[in-house]
Amino acid sequence: MPRPLRLLALEPYDGGSHRAFLAGWRRHSRHTIDCLGLPAHHWKWRMRHAAVTFADRVHELLADGAAWDAVFASSMLDLASFRGLAPRVATLPTVVYFHENQLTYPDRRADARDLHFAFTHLTTGLAADAVWIASAFHRDELLDAVGALVARLPERRLVAVPERLESKLQVLPQGIEPLPERSGERAPGPLRIVWAARWEHDKNPEGFFAALDRLAARGVGVRVDVLGESFRRIPDVFARGRAEHAERIGRWGFVDRAEYRAGLAAADVFVSTARHEFFGVAAAEAGLAGCFPLLPERLAYPELLADVAPGRRGDFFYAGGSDAGDDSEAETRVLASRLEELAQRVDAAGRDGLWRGEPTAVRDALQPLAWPRVATRLDAALEALAERVSGTAGEARRPLGSD
Repeated sequence: MPRPLRLLALEPYDGGSHRAFLAGWRRHSRHTIDCLGLPAHHWKWRMRHAAVTFADRVHELLADGAAWDAVFASSMLDLASFRGLAPRVATLPTVVYFHENQLTYPDRRADARDLHFAFTHLTTGLAADAVWIASAFHRDELLDAVGALVARLPERRLVAVPERLESKLQVLPQGIEPLPERSGERAPGPLRIVWAARWEHDKNPEGFFAALDRLAARGVGVRVDVLGESFRRIPDVFARGRAEHAERIGRWGFVDRAEYRAGLAAADVFVSTARHEFFGVAAAEAGLAGCFPLLPERLAYPELLADVAPGRRGDFFYAGGSDAGDDSEAETRVLASRLEELAQRVDAAGRDGLWRGEPTAVRDALQPLAWPRVATRLDAALEALAERVSGTAGEARRPLGSD
């Protein structure tokens, strides 16, 4: 087995799934991971100044005797600038992880995309020795967007850019902390639903509350937790939904990790109404916690449940509009009908009725996303990258900065 490596991890937006990724890998990796992070706010400023800030900090650490074998960064870092500003680590094997990208990240205003940030993501990918990405869906969407961006250039002289980026891409999913199996009987009561996502329009909260409206009109009893982080601009539907469904709502808004896990452990069904999802961390967590996932049949979700037995896979998706331009009302009708059906199953036969006798079907399929397994894959990919870039296969290398 190759010797353990020391990794310098740079995270300009150290919060949410970005922080969880590095924390999970660090806990389960056989390598040593030194993390430098910046607070998770003012993301545009983070993308603009993080290269300078981290380069200055790295120079200080090197002067104090620090040494690393490789560099990891999220795509929030302008990696090309960082490697130019920090020449003493520029020769180290470097990998960038695309949690998201500014070429396809949804914006409600069609003319609002800042192509500066989109092009920064492009040059970051080109500057890396390897590019890791959480899903094949995100990989394909990113490559299509890169092709479209390059085609917009006035001279169009950049040669084979999507192909150059594709040659570096490797799909490596985000890890999920293992969750205990459910024990004991389900507590009595109506169907318990959890909706958990950022409180922003790309997660389509309007669709979820519209489905609740339909259930209420039909007299279908449910209990609902509406969870997630909110920002300065909260879609109006949350205030309306909370007022109109107050008697059905339990947990609300952002809760700490323990309370979030308790909510998943108590829920029967996890619902997503997302119009955009690069991976689906919340859905994966809910599935590993024993929730019955009910997901739109689009984005990264079919990939997430690809290992569920083919005969069962359709139970966990609802058909409807595949993007914001499709018939959202039709999708709402389908979602409400599916939730009503699940409520009837629970009323008739409890949890066994909900799962039709296979309560571990989803949990078993998602086990490869548990952090112990994902960390092993990430470690192996890092070792392969270090070996390839160093050109000293099977030999111990002297870490940069050790002189």
